Amino acid sequence: MAQTILYLIIGFIVMEFLFSKWLSFLNRATWDKPIPAELADVYDAEKFEKAKAYAKENERVSVISSAISLVASLAMLLFKGFAFVDQWAGTITSNAVLKGLIFFGVLSVGNFLIGLPFQLYSTFVIEEKYGFNKTTVATFISDLLKSTVLGIIIGGGLYSLLCFLFGTLGDSFWIVAWAVVAGFSLFMAMFYTSILLPLFNKLVPLEAGELRAKIEEYAQRVGFPLTNIFVMDGSKRSTKANAFFSGLGSKKNIVLFDTLVNEMSQDEITAVLAHEVGHYKKKHITKSIVISILQMGLLFFVFGWMAKSPLMADVLGASENSFHLALITFSLLFSPISLVTGIFGNIYSRKNEYEADAFAKDTFSALPLISALKKMTVNHLSNPQPHPYYISVHYSHPTLLQRMKALGD
Repeated sequence: MAQTILYLIIGFIVMEFLFSKWLSFLNRATWDKPIPAELADVYDAEKFEKAKAYAKENERVSVISSAISLVASLAMLLFKGFAFVDQWAGTITSNAVLKGLIFFGVLSVGNFLIGLPFQLYSTFVIEEKYGFNKTTVATFISDLLKSTVLGIIIGGGLYSLLCFLFGTLGDSFWIVAWAVVAGFSLFMAMFYTSILLPLFNKLVPLEAGELRAKIEEYAQRVGFPLTNIFVMDGSKRSTKANAFFSGLGSKKNIVLFDTLVNEMSQDEITAVLAHEVGHYKKKHITKSIVISILQMGLLFFVFGWMAKSPLMADVLGASENSFHLALITFSLLFSPISLVTGIFGNIYSRKNEYEADAFAKDTFSALPLISALKKMTVNHLSNPQPHPYYISVHYSHPTLLQRMKALGD
C-alpha cells in the first residue's frame, strides 16, 4: 500500500511539472500575436519586444529551477531522503518537537541553497538588465537575514505549538489546531502593516497636499473611514508600482508604493485607491478570510484523520510515524487538490477584481483607472494577452484587456 501511494505521489509531482511546462508553452506562443490595437497608444514595438525578451528570460530561469526542484524532490522520495533526515534528527534528540524543528531546518537549508542562485540571478541580472532592480547587495542580505529570523521565530513557534498539540490532544487535535492557526491568520491580517512590513520597508503618512485632499474627499464621499494612508519606499527594491489595502476593523490601512505616487497623476492614484476601497465596500477581504478559514478547517480535519496512520511514515521509507513526516506526506498528497482549489480561488479572485473596478468606475471614473492599469502593465513589461488556460491557473486578476472591456473602454 505504501509503495502504491509513493508512486502516486511521484506521478502527481511529475504530472504537475509537465502541466506547468505545457501551460508555459501555450503562453509563450501568445507573444507572437501583434500588439492589441487597444494598447497601441502605450505599447510601441520596441517596448513590446523588450517585454517579450523579459518574459523569455524569466521563463528560462523558471524551467531550470523547477527542473532542479523536481529532480531533488524525486531523489528525496526514491532514495528515502526524508527518512534519512528524520533518522539523523533522531540521533540528536528524542523530543518530538525538537526533532521536527531539526528536520524542517535541514529541509529549509537545502531548499534555500537550491533557490539562492536563481534568486540572485533573477534580481541582479534579469531585473537589473530590464531596469527594474533597485536592490543593493546590502538590502538583499538584510532581507535574507530578517526573513530567516522571522521564519525561525514565527514558523518554528507555530510548528512547535502544533506538534505539541498533536502529541497531547488526540482526536480533538484538528479543532484546536484550526482555532490556533485561524487566530494567528486573523492577527496577521490585522497587524501585518504595523508589525511586519516596517521591518522591511519604511512607511510614512501621505503628506498633506492636493493628492491627500483629493483622496480624503473621495473617501468621505463614499463613506470609507480612512485613517491611515501610507507611502512605502517600494523603490528601495524595484521600479515596479503597486498599491494595496490591509487590515481589519480599526486597523485598516491603504499603502501606496512611492513609485506609484511618482509615476501616476492624482486622478490615476485616486482611481487605484477607489478600486481598493471597492474591495472593502464589497466585503471581499472579509469573505476571503472566511473562505480561507473554512478551507483550513477542512484541511486540519482530513490531516487529523490521516496523520495517525503508520502509512504516512511508510510512504517516505521511515520506520516510525511522526508529526513532521505526516505533514510532508499529506502536503504531497494534497498538491493536485491544491491545484484545483487554486483555479477556483483565482476565478473567485478575478470576480472580486471586476467588482472593485466597477465600484471605482461608479464612484470615481473609469478613464483614470484604465490609464493607471495601462501604465502598470507596460511599465512592468507584462504580457497583454496571455493564454486563457494560463490565466485560469496563474492569474488572480483579469488581464488588462479584460478589465478595459468590463469598464466599457
